[in-house]
Amino acid sequence: MKVNTSLFKLTKMAFGLGIAVSLFSSCASYDKIPYFQDLSRSNVTTTDLNNYTSLTIQPHDQVSITVGSLNPEASAVFNNNLAASGSNTMNNPTYGYLVDENGEVTLPLVGKMKVTGLTTKQLSDQLQQRLTTYLREPNVSVRIVNFKVAVLGDVMRPNIYTSASERLTLTEALALAGDLNITAHRDNVLLVRERDGKRVYVPIDLTSKNIFESPYFYLKSNDLIVVTPSKLKLETVDNSYSKASILISALSLIAITYSILK
Repeated sequence: MKVNTSLFKLTKMAFGLGIAVSLFSSCASYDKIPYFQDLSRSNVTTTDLNNYTSLTIQPHDQVSITVGSLNPEASAVFNNNLAASGSNTMNNPTYGYLVDENGEVTLPLVGKMKVTGLTTKQLSDQLQQRLTTYLREPNVSVRIVNFKVAVLGDVMRPNIYTSASERLTLTEALALAGDLNITAHRDNVLLVRERDGKRVYVPIDLTSKNIFESPYFYLKSNDLIVVTPSKLKLETVDNSYSKASILISALSLIAITYSILK
């Protein structure tokens, strides 16, 4: 009976210790969690969409150029989707033409051509005009096939994400990453962008609707999004380790004491 009483007291002590550790854990401040807090939830708000700029081709981009014409055998030389592996799928790493460090691509019939700074529509129009010398009624389609952004930090699924569309927004990229964790700083997101030999660091505040009007709302290829974790993240991790350590120690104490008394 004495052994059972001692064991019951030790078990009760360990349980109480676990409850105390749980209650000691910190809680997040709700006023820092909602997105776009200055946007009315009771009335319809309308704003002009004037911050979108078309994606332009940059060095190291991979562009798909598909050409059709009334003489398809002649235009087929452009359609290099079968290069190397014989596959015409987007998963083929050799799909498209690689833009070199000088911003040029080497194309059949046309030769070297400067393409950096052009939109896909501008490049398509220029190629279509040049190819009228060689092809009957050429029809040119151009796409950037290696559009990608990286999302790091306190999100559900940090990763590198590719997009089949040239129009990818900041909120869409974060949605691909599974959204921000509850412990993330929504008013302290960092966007890193490389353009024209410079690296730009842009602070982003997701608690304000002003992000929708920002020139950085629409992402460019190779953008990096870094979501800063709050102190709560560290406290949560520390508390988890502390709880586990205390409970393991308590259970070990119970097992040792029971063994001795027995």
